[in-house]
Amino acid sequence: MHITANFDAGNIDIINLDDKKDIQLAIRPDVGEEFFQWFNSRLSGQIGEQYVLNIMNAGEVSYLEGWENYQAVASYDRQEWFRLPTSYTDGKLTIVAELECETIQIAYFAPYSYERHQDLLAAVQTHPLVTLEYLGETLDKRDLTLVKIGDGAANKRNIWITARQHPGETMAEWLVEGLLYSLLDSDNATGKQLLDKANFYIVPNMNPDGSVRGHLRTNAVGTNLNREWESPSLEKSPEVFHVINKMKEIGVDLFYDVHGDEALPYVFLAGSQGTPSYSGRLAHLRDRFSDVLKLASADFQSEVGYEIDAPSTANMTVATNWVAEHFDCLANTLEMPFKDNDNLPDEEAGWSPERSAKLGEASLVAMLAVVDDLR
Repeated sequence: MHITANFDAGNIDIINLDDKKDIQLAIRPDVGEEFFQWFNSRLSGQIGEQYVLNIMNAGEVSYLEGWENYQAVASYDRQEWFRLPTSYTDGKLTIVAELECETIQIAYFAPYSYERHQDLLAAVQTHPLVTLEYLGETLDKRDLTLVKIGDGAANKRNIWITARQHPGETMAEWLVEGLLYSLLDSDNATGKQLLDKANFYIVPNMNPDGSVRGHLRTNAVGTNLNREWESPSLEKSPEVFHVINKMKEIGVDLFYDVHGDEALPYVFLAGSQGTPSYSGRLAHLRDRFSDVLKLASADFQSEVGYEIDAPSTANMTVATNWVAEHFDCLANTLEMPFKDNDNLPDEEAGWSPERSAKLGEASLVAMLAVVDDLR
């Protein structure tokens, strides 16, 4: 028996491997040790044998409610991901795996590797409407890349999409992948009409350092990027610093910040209702966007979500609130579950990369519904 997390986005520490029925492991915290919940490792053993993995520090994670009705994901080929029997008791998360191949990868959610991120950028740049722009360097010296789609015409609306400010929320980049391929599909009428009306500016991975390091929520120096938008710095949050500078140069008419939620088993939006300048115009646009997204994807709902901020009480360090206020634009955070969507459960896969990608495609329909009225 062998366990390793020595790879891109890997995260696990080994405590004891003496007993295959009681493998004792621990999740490594993000830098700064404020956040941890993401795990990702490979187990090698004998086909037909059962292995019981116990994450011993699961009772100390950032979002304890995330373990309620949670099932870990696994894959033999790193393409198809399925759920494993998982339970949480007395501070310990227990995952049971019966091997059908010698090696299985087990993770908090289906990983979106840095290599796949590079493949995505390489694939979309071959489209005649796509340009890749280097925005700047992260603290670990990785490129922060902006995908620009469109002809840049001044009469078109500017739609911005960001994903993976929190690197462990890999479903966000799965959604962006589905959205990008749909938008650039010459047979997709929704995408074609949107590109007649708007230019797109997409950052598929806002936090490549945290992604590679196997962090849940922070970058290379332990900064939560989604609390940096009011005053980012090159020392703590260059990722936000560079994106804001580009936004100010281009302008923003619609902002879509894509995330995952550890606790809530639903797909939902969190808007900018608590910002000082929130208006009836923005409320109408938000309602229209939400209503159409509900029709475009049965996975989306608007009954369950975060508590709405009272007027002028929004946290202005959060991306959606800062962008909405600064550009007087429609801005939403989209949240997807790590678990399953309780409205449409899938016992085998739960919430999955495939469903995330389909939701990306559906998001284009909601954008088309509001694009003419953004200004």
